Amino acid sequence: MTKKRKTTSSKRSRKKQAKFTPGAILLLLLIVGILFLGSWFKWFQVDWEAMLEGDFEHAILKPPVVVEPVSGEWYQLYFTSPQYPDDERTRVYTLIDGLVAAINNAQRTIDIAIYEFDLDQIADALIAARSRGVQVRLVTDSDELDQLDTLIRLKKERFPIVPDERGAIMHNKFAVIDGAAVWTGSWNFTPNDTFRNNNNAILIQSPELAKNYTTEFEEMFVRHEFGPTSPANTPYPKIQLGDTLIETCFAPEDDCSDRLVELVQGAQHSITFMAFSFTDVAIGQAVSERGRAGVAVRGIFETRGSETEFSEFAQMKRQNLDVRQDGNPYTLHHKVFIIDNQVVTLGSFNFSDNANRANDENMLIIHNPDIAAEFLAEFDRNYTLAQNAIQ
Repeated sequence: MTKKRKTTSSKRSRKKQAKFTPGAILLLLLIVGILFLGSWFKWFQVDWEAMLEGDFEHAILKPPVVVEPVSGEWYQLYFTSPQYPDDERTRVYTLIDGLVAAINNAQRTIDIAIYEFDLDQIADALIAARSRGVQVRLVTDSDELDQLDTLIRLKKERFPIVPDERGAIMHNKFAVIDGAAVWTGSWNFTPNDTFRNNNNAILIQSPELAKNYTTEFEEMFVRHEFGPTSPANTPYPKIQLGDTLIETCFAPEDDCSDRLVELVQGAQHSITFMAFSFTDVAIGQAVSERGRAGVAVRGIFETRGSETEFSEFAQMKRQNLDVRQDGNPYTLHHKVFIIDNQVVTLGSFNFSDNANRANDENMLIIHNPDIAAEFLAEFDRNYTLAQNAIQ
C-alpha cells in the first residue's frame, strides 16, 4: 500500500510538471494576451477601414469625454461630447435626451424656432406630443425646409411650419414648452451639431422668459416679421430668478452687439470667449482695449474662417492676446462670452454684422457664477485641444 501511494504521488508530481512545459506556458500567455486585447479593443474600438488604409492615428477610436448635464434650481445645462472620428458606437446623446424629455413633459404647447432640424428622435417626440393633444408649431429657415429629411417628414405630417422666405437666415435654435420653459443655445437639431461639433444648450424654467420667447416666436409665425421688420417689444428684457439676473436680447431689433460691447468694456479681471464666427469689429476692438488695459483675455476661434481678412483672430494675435484656433477637426460652434467669471452670454448670436443686422437671432446674458464656472470648464476642455496657428 505504501508503494502504491508513492507511485501515485510520483505520477501526480510528473503531471504537475507536465502542466508547465514551454508549450503550456506559451498557450497560457496567448490566452492572457487575447483577454487583454479583447478588453483593450472593447474600450478603445478599432476603425478597421482606417487600419487597413494605414491611417493608424485615426484607427483607434478613443471614447469621447462625456460631459454630463448640470442641474440647478431652475435650469439644466448641456454640452456636447464630440469625438473624432465620429463613430455611432460611442456617440453621446445627452442633448437629444434632454430636449426629448422636455417635449415628452409638455402638456399644452410646443413652439420651436430652429435653423437646422434633422434628428428623428426629436421628430418622433413631436409627433407623439401632437397625438396626445399638444399644439406644436415651428419656424425655420426657408433654405433648410426642403433640404433636411426630418423637416420634410414633419411637413408631410402636416405640422404647421413657417419659413422665413428671405435672403438672410432664421438662425434661432430655441423651443418654448407650455409657456413655462425655454430651451436655447448654439445647438442645431442635427447629427453634426450633436455628435461632432462643440455646442451648448440650456433649459430654463421661467414663465417670464418663456413669454419673451413666445412673443418673438409669434412675430415670425403669426405676423411673418423676420429680421429688421421684427419689432423691439420683449415683455421682460430683464428677469430675476433668485439671485440671478437674466437679460434677453433678440437680433436685430435689440442691437445685441452694442450690449455685448458694454459687457466687454465693463470687464475688470477677465474676458473669455469661444467663437464660431468673430468678425464684429466693435466687439473685437472692445476686447483688445480691455486686453491692453491689463484684463486677462483668452479666446478660442473656430479655425474655419479665422484666417480670413474679416476675422478678429489675426489682430488679437498681433497684440499678443491669448487666442487660439480650435482643435476639433469638425467644428467649434459655441457663441459664448464669459466676463469676470460671473456673466455668460450664450445663444445663436454669432459675433458678426450679419447676426446683428440681418439674421433672426437670440442671446441670453446670465449673471450667475455657477453657470459661468461650467462654461469656463467647457472652455478649458477646448483650450487644451486648441492650437496657435498664427504667431
